[in-house]
Amino acid sequence: MRNEEFNELFRRRTKRFAVEILRFLEIIPFNSATRIVTYQLGKSGTSVGANFRAFCRGRSKNERFAKSCIVVEEADETLYWLEICTETSYGNTETLTKLSQECLEILKVTGSIKDSMFPNNKFP
Repeated sequence: MRNEEFNELFRRRTKRFAVEILRFLEIIPFNSATRIVTYQLGKSGTSVGANFRAFCRGRSKNERFAKSCIVVEEADETLYWLEICTETSYGNTETLTKLSQECLEILKVTGSIKDSMFPNNKFP
């Protein structure tokens, strides 16, 4: 598979993930604690896809690397907030499990992309 094809598929995947996060947030009951969690989860969960799109449009290897770092950071933060939701029983357990699994897969893929850009941490 060519990079362009992979990027298009992964752009769709991260966008679909963002939509699933937003739909999940709609079912969480609102209170002072969930307000914080839903805000943070919404921001980080949608940022994964937005920053992957920016990665694809990067003008240089360094710019793409910087964006890939952001994608990894946002995916990891999203996983953190999903863990908080799981531990506090905010939301459906089955949905949280699916979202967490997808987030972890996205994190692994984007971490691999980031690590492959500068093997052995040999930055320019």
